[in-house]
Amino acid sequence: MKTINVGLIGYGFMGRAHSNAFHKANHFFDLEYRPVLKAICARDAAKAQAFASQWGFESVETDWRQLVRRDDIDLIDIASPNDTHRDIALAAAKAGKMILCEKPLARDGIEAATMVRAVEKAGVPTMVYYNYRRIPAVTLAKQLIDDGRLGRIFHYRAKFLQDWTISKDLPQGGASLWRLDVKVAGSGVTGDLLAHCIDTAIWLNGSLDQVNAMTETFVKQRKHNLTGKVEKVGIDDACAFLARFKNGSLATFESTRYARGHKALYTFEINGENASLFWDLHDLHRLQMFDHRDEGRLRGWRSIHVTDGDHPYMKQWWVPGLQIGFEHSFVHQVADFLQALARKERPRPDFRDALETQLVCDAVLKSARSGRWTKVPAPK
Repeated sequence: MKTINVGLIGYGFMGRAHSNAFHKANHFFDLEYRPVLKAICARDAAKAQAFASQWGFESVETDWRQLVRRDDIDLIDIASPNDTHRDIALAAAKAGKMILCEKPLARDGIEAATMVRAVEKAGVPTMVYYNYRRIPAVTLAKQLIDDGRLGRIFHYRAKFLQDWTISKDLPQGGASLWRLDVKVAGSGVTGDLLAHCIDTAIWLNGSLDQVNAMTETFVKQRKHNLTGKVEKVGIDDACAFLARFKNGSLATFESTRYARGHKALYTFEINGENASLFWDLHDLHRLQMFDHRDEGRLRGWRSIHVTDGDHPYMKQWWVPGLQIGFEHSFVHQVADFLQALARKERPRPDFRDALETQLVCDAVLKSARSGRWTKVPAPK
């Protein structure tokens, strides 16, 4: 079996999710490549060493530049804050490394486009962790749509709701709260939560053509953890937008961190001429489907328990009826990346796919500032 030496940058929530995926992929999937956890990189040497001991990394680096320069590293996995993605990716591409990167790809489309040009010039494989594509029920929805079961699509609606930033006393910035610092994150819920919704929507229903958005920042000032000063908040706390797909269907998207009682409510619904689909992250192993072609007396919403061996990915796991969870979507992502390498295929979603999502996010924020419909530019 061929090995791929992994250098992971970042030991936070996503660092753990990625490390777990690298560990488990070969245990459950028949792969030609085996990832080796060669090095973990983070600024805090003590915490990085503790992470390395817990997850089985062979070495520790505190400078990502040194990690990228190492000849024994084949793949750079970027699980660090958004403001680091571009520089790391550019250096990794120049060094000829394969690159996996957390979403969003960058803070804006300009950064993302620079990254795309670099990796395509270098010819290195890439993939971005839009992991919800790899949840079996969502993948099944994709298969049903591609099979034509829904017919012409009329409507798409999605929402992603959280409630963790409501307190006005919550500071911004620093290791744990960088998502509230616009200089690091690039945007708020648009790039953090809606990016997931947008990527899934494009994957299921095609490219978006134009958007009309509104955003709000409910707490205008917060103390910054790094400066100790009260500073203006630049990220969006909430965003809602209308959209048109290029195929003519209409869409609504909503995201907020101010929906009390919701920790991670992500849902989407698709309405077609023949059938409709609905999925809920809180019930992630089920796909709801209504098919108008069913016999009238029995017509209604059905709940498909996505655990059988003929469902996407499920034959790799347990017996039918025993569901899997959130972390398995990352295992599927790593397995799909390794399988694409073996088949000499393009891993998806790659940097170019993620650029399209980034450009939608940019158009959403631009529309919110202008109050007008905004065209989504085509990736270049």
